[in-house]
Amino acid sequence: MIKARKLTQRFGDVEALLNLDSNIPQGCIYGLVGANGAGKSTFLRLCNGIYKPDDGHISVNGGEVFDNPCVKEHCVFVPDELYFLPQSNLNRMALLYESMYPRFSKERFEELCAAFKLDRTRLLSTFSKGMRRQAATVLALSAMTDYVFFDETFDGLDPVMRNLVKGMLYGDVLERGCTAVVTSHSLRELEDTCDQLALLYHGGIVFESDVQNLKTSLFKVQVAFSDEYDKTRFDGLEILSFNKQGSVANMIIRGDSAKAKTAVAAHSPLLLEILPLTLEEVFLYEMEALGYSFEDPSLKGGERA
Repeated sequence: MIKARKLTQRFGDVEALLNLDSNIPQGCIYGLVGANGAGKSTFLRLCNGIYKPDDGHISVNGGEVFDNPCVKEHCVFVPDELYFLPQSNLNRMALLYESMYPRFSKERFEELCAAFKLDRTRLLSTFSKGMRRQAATVLALSAMTDYVFFDETFDGLDPVMRNLVKGMLYGDVLERGCTAVVTSHSLRELEDTCDQLALLYHGGIVFESDVQNLKTSLFKVQVAFSDEYDKTRFDGLEILSFNKQGSVANMIIRGDSAKAKTAVAAHSPLLLEILPLTLEEVFLYEMEALGYSFEDPSLKGGERA
């Protein structure tokens, strides 16, 4: 398990993380979503002991990470900005990883190179952006660590390669019980990949939830009546948003959709529809319910962070 308590990291006058608390359980795919500057990359670097926290602490399997090789050998990190040794190919990089990670598997390395159709003898400097991301993924998964960290997991990958990487992550979590921590700007990228999702905002985790519970806890109800009515007609339901135009109202409700439908149907509406929300919409309404008002346009539509 990864535990962060009051985790704070500053860069000069900038607080990248401030009093962040998090528990990441073993054996899951944990997604971090946030806009630029939210603290995603900083958090991953702290998890891997690249930075020493200014305040608070972070531990992996009960051990502090920074300056602790015994803990670090259980963690592998694929950063957003990839780095390979100069004039190296995949075979040379595999030797480096093998020297660092006791459980590095040559067999898996060869299998993954074949799956991605990567030439192990070709200079990595000649690879495209997407191929370099694939190469870094191959090396990380071949290390066979208990924890794998991916910053901007799918950046530069085409749809086929994205599905291949997702499948490999699923396999490692299910078969080896490893934990994958992945970041993205887009909820759409992580919606069908992660078991749990967290939203980073201004250096802290403001919302964290199991994905399945999150997707079923909120829903939209569209309803119409022939007479005049307002929100009070639906007292007893937890309504997060109520918007009425003419005789038709749209409500965002938290709770059991079947019970809500029965309660609304008891008033004999002319129209009654229960509609699912996208994960982006769920996050937005949950944040607004917690009192967060986002001024950043990227949080209002498209790829909300």
